[in-house]
Amino acid sequence: ETNTLPFHPFENQQGDILRVEKEHQVLKEQLREAEEKFEQSQSRSLEEIAALEELLKKSIEETEVSQNELDWFHQDSETQTKKWQQEKKENRENLKALRGTVKKQSDTNERYLKTIDDKEKQYNKCLTTFLETSNKFANDKGKLEELIKKCQGNSQECEKRAVNAEVSVLQTWKETEIWKLKGTIAKAEGKLRMLKALSSSAAAAPVLKSQIDSWEIFISNVKKQLEKVEAEYEEKIELVKNGARNCLSKVEIVDFPWP
Repeated sequence: ETNTLPFHPFENQQGDILRVEKEHQVLKEQLREAEEKFEQSQSRSLEEIAALEELLKKSIEETEVSQNELDWFHQDSETQTKKWQQEKKENRENLKALRGTVKKQSDTNERYLKTIDDKEKQYNKCLTTFLETSNKFANDKGKLEELIKKCQGNSQECEKRAVNAEVSVLQTWKETEIWKLKGTIAKAEGKLRMLKALSSSAAAAPVLKSQIDSWEIFISNVKKQLEKVEAEYEEKIELVKNGARNCLSKVEIVDFPWP
């Protein structure tokens, strides 16, 4: 009456229905997990099958490529074999031709050996003649060497005298030009001193200033010319002493106009 007795015909004892329901829930949960595992396994299997199919396809393509390469290799081998056979044939022909050439060269060598013997005899004869002539020329050479040595001594002496003469000429030209320029400088300095003396008065100073400047410039230019002439003549003298030629020429002089 208080719902504590078994519910026949579904229960043999109290709680059978609840126990069955719990077992049913457990079985449903296990079924759901089994379905999920089945789906995951089926998905992995499909992926593995696709990968295997792709690998199989790739292997088939590589096998076809390898077969083509093998065919090409066979063709190339046949071509190379034919080429080698042709080269072998040509080498046999070339060997035959070379043997003929060797025989000709051997015959030619024998002729050359005979010619060399004849030439050697001629050479020995010419050598004897040459030695006789050489001894004669050696005697003549000794005489010529003595004559050359004597001429060289005379030539060196003449060259020394010629150098001294050129140096003397250049020294004379240098001293002459220096004397002229120094004389010009002395005259100009005398004129300048006179003008400076005249310009001591206040009235004449402005008038004579331009003349004094002109004379000072003139004297400066002549002094520079003197230094240039002396340096160039000294350079020519050193060149002549050191063996230079074609140095015997006067230094160009600039003729400055008097103020």
